[in-house]
Amino acid sequence: MSFRSGGRKLSFELLSSDLTAADVDDISPRSLPETSSDGNRRRRRRSKRKQGFQSPPIVEEEPRVDGNAAAAFRVTDLRSVMEKVCQSSDVEGSAASCVTRVGVELRQRSVAANGRLSASGDDATSSCGSSMRESVAAAAAVADVIDAARRPEANGVLKKLEKDESLDWEKFIKENSNILGEVEHRDNSPFRYFIGELYSGNSLRSTIAVGNDKKRQRVYNTMFHVPWRCERLIVAGFFVCLDSFLSLLTIMPARIVMTVWRVLKTRQFLRPNAADLSDYGCFIVLALGVASLQMIDISLIYHVIRGQGTIKLYVVYNVLEIFDKLCQSFGEDVLQVLFNSAEGLSTCSTDNATFELMRFLLDEAIAVVAFVVHSFVLLVQAITLSTCIIAHNNALLALLVSNNFAEIKSNVFKRVSKENLHNLVYYDIIERFHITAFLLFVLAQNILEAEGPWFDSFLINASLVFMCEVLIDAVKHSFLAKFNEIKPIAYSEFLEDLSKQILNEQTDDRQKDLTFIPLAPACVVIRVLTPVYATLLPSGPFIWRIFWILLWSILTYFILAIFKILVGLVLRCLATWYINLRLTRKQHVD
Repeated sequence: MSFRSGGRKLSFELLSSDLTAADVDDISPRSLPETSSDGNRRRRRRSKRKQGFQSPPIVEEEPRVDGNAAAAFRVTDLRSVMEKVCQSSDVEGSAASCVTRVGVELRQRSVAANGRLSASGDDATSSCGSSMRESVAAAAAVADVIDAARRPEANGVLKKLEKDESLDWEKFIKENSNILGEVEHRDNSPFRYFIGELYSGNSLRSTIAVGNDKKRQRVYNTMFHVPWRCERLIVAGFFVCLDSFLSLLTIMPARIVMTVWRVLKTRQFLRPNAADLSDYGCFIVLALGVASLQMIDISLIYHVIRGQGTIKLYVVYNVLEIFDKLCQSFGEDVLQVLFNSAEGLSTCSTDNATFELMRFLLDEAIAVVAFVVHSFVLLVQAITLSTCIIAHNNALLALLVSNNFAEIKSNVFKRVSKENLHNLVYYDIIERFHITAFLLFVLAQNILEAEGPWFDSFLINASLVFMCEVLIDAVKHSFLAKFNEIKPIAYSEFLEDLSKQILNEQTDDRQKDLTFIPLAPACVVIRVLTPVYATLLPSGPFIWRIFWILLWSILTYFILAIFKILVGLVLRCLATWYINLRLTRKQHVD
């Protein structure tokens, strides 16, 4: 297509001005008059299209800038989509021709002397069905024209970029000497710096964020709520352990005596049930444990522990405490197996009776060995504590500090779940009961061997031990709850589970029950109190001594039975009250 055919001049003034939508519509191809040359041109295109002739690409000439016309060149329409405008010819009634505007549409117009607009060339159009290659070629040609128009060389003007001067830092500081003056002045004025710090407020607020009600509640939980609820739970658990201990010494012997009396009265030996077999097994373990400890010389162990200088007393105590926890875990499994064997023996048929009996005897032997070892560990631990209390070189203080702070270190900085915390509280309850048994051992040893006033010092040392245990348990659980984000209500839930266990309410999860096996502590206590009762027996004939032994045994049994009744009834009343209280609070919360 030639832009300069027909003797018409091109002008780009119209393109340099802003065209409105009305102007664009006025100068659209529909508004231009259709001349005879245009009609001939269309007919020629139709004939070439029928013959499969490909029209050559549009060659764009560089725009000339006349002296009279303005030299501004502007592309007004920029479209990023492809529009297809199909228009029909009213004159010839032929098929609709499609006008495709690709990318940038370049419209060229010439301005006549009398101000009349006449079309100087065709738009970048193509008929319907033209290939995409023509559209891409037209877009590339238009882009070349735009780039040529934007280049300064096209107008004969070549602008040379000026090189900026590099920044001279010394010169800049010389010209602006007050920039660092204020900072230097502050650094060189200690008095002004101190005054500024005085009036700047609390310096800790710049490093510590301001707390809120949640932080305040967290502090109160750590200091007040968790220690109180934890200690309340430990005290309740201590009395539960004491109730189990008294049951072993009072209820179990009474059940055995009743069974033997029934057999002697009826003279008929019936197969015992699982509960009776379990009582027999526990009684055999207790009797053999006490007999084994009676053969141990306590004074010999005391002098061995005190005389050796290789291992410190607190190290010996910590090692024995570890073995105590291992024996507790293993003893629980052993008793479960023994009770299972007792149940199998009580319900087995005649053909399997021999096998079940042999298995029960084997499990009984394993239980005897396990609890004798556990009783020996507790006895040596009690002797070690007694050695620390009697010693005059602050051995008790060293033992308490090392043992308790090692316990804090091993528990506080670990990630603990709520279930693990539950088990940890139960371990603390059992440890508290074992310490009470150890102090009873120390009391018995002082009764037997101490000279002079000893009771006051014993009370001071016992109080120190208990206060350290209470303090360490409070600190340990407070920071365990803090670091693991456990609320104090968890300890109330633990106490509720313990109350249900006291009332013999079957829970869904039996692992929430406090498992305390009083066999080993009972062996130690009986072994310790036997020499004390021996000092109360009068000298005389053997029959007379047997009478006093039976008398003291019956008196002790009745005292323990009354104590058992009181502890059991108080525990049941408190457990009922607490469960009702929890239900009431839950209803109010709901």
